[in-house]
Amino acid sequence: MADPYSILGVSKAADEKAIKIAYRKLAKELHPDKNKDNPKASERFSEVTQAYDLLSDPKKRGQFDRGEIDENGQPRFAGNPFGGGGGYSQGGPNGGNFDFGSGGIDLGDIFDGLFGGGGGARPGGGPGARPQQAPPPKGANIAYEHLVSFTDAATLAPQRIMLGDGKTVEFKLPAGLVAGQQIRIPGRGQAGPGGNGDAMVTLKLGKHPHLVRDGDHIRIDLPISVKEAVAGGKVKVPTVDGAVMLTVPPSTNSGAVLRIKGRGFTAKTGARGDQLVTLMIHLPNDPAELERLRDVLSDGSVRENMGV
Repeated sequence: MADPYSILGVSKAADEKAIKIAYRKLAKELHPDKNKDNPKASERFSEVTQAYDLLSDPKKRGQFDRGEIDENGQPRFAGNPFGGGGGYSQGGPNGGNFDFGSGGIDLGDIFDGLFGGGGGARPGGGPGARPQQAPPPKGANIAYEHLVSFTDAATLAPQRIMLGDGKTVEFKLPAGLVAGQQIRIPGRGQAGPGGNGDAMVTLKLGKHPHLVRDGDHIRIDLPISVKEAVAGGKVKVPTVDGAVMLTVPPSTNSGAVLRIKGRGFTAKTGARGDQLVTLMIHLPNDPAELERLRDVLSDGSVRENMGV
């Protein structure tokens, strides 16, 4: 893979926001679902995803910028196995020993350690130690987006998503779910020498026609009739767990808020918020019914009992 900054088309001074914007633009253009007949686009998509995976991680990005790891996230090996960098000169009467700088190192001992001689490898990372090989890199991660309905997000209902290989997988939603949160599905990314990468699913939250999220709570403006406001009664209220009957106390003013416990979103603690119902007095739309209401309110005793 080429330099990750070049792949994303950003400078080395780019901040996290600029990197994310560049990645999203490229990922949208190169996504396998939109380029099924273009294998080069799929390869380019993998490169872009791998580059973003490296640069979006502050620790990996710092290691790459310092030259500690390569563009695949693997450690770089610097220097030579013999230590310091001076020249060598023949020493001793028989020319058998060589002096690297001023260390007086015996090449025979060094090559024995490196190539399986009698001395063997030396422990402790000394001049004769064998360099450790880096594990083969995994394949690139693949990014997906998934729309979660308002009701599923509140109740943490299990989700299903079809991946680029045409297979469908199921995953769970986390407590404290927010829009833009990512879910990792291990082993469902691109293939690589060290195994498959992962599927990275960014969650989007849908809207509800009547309910609105307020932190871990849910709010709704519920219209009630004048009769229900004055005399009280039972009204049906939609919730993410199904409709419930709510008791409206007599003499309830418009704007009063009633609480239905445990019908909100699930917090990170695992506890669910509440549903807050704001009652809004609604006049009848039927002209005849509205006229009858005027007749009732025009009675002095009724007006006095209602405080009008």
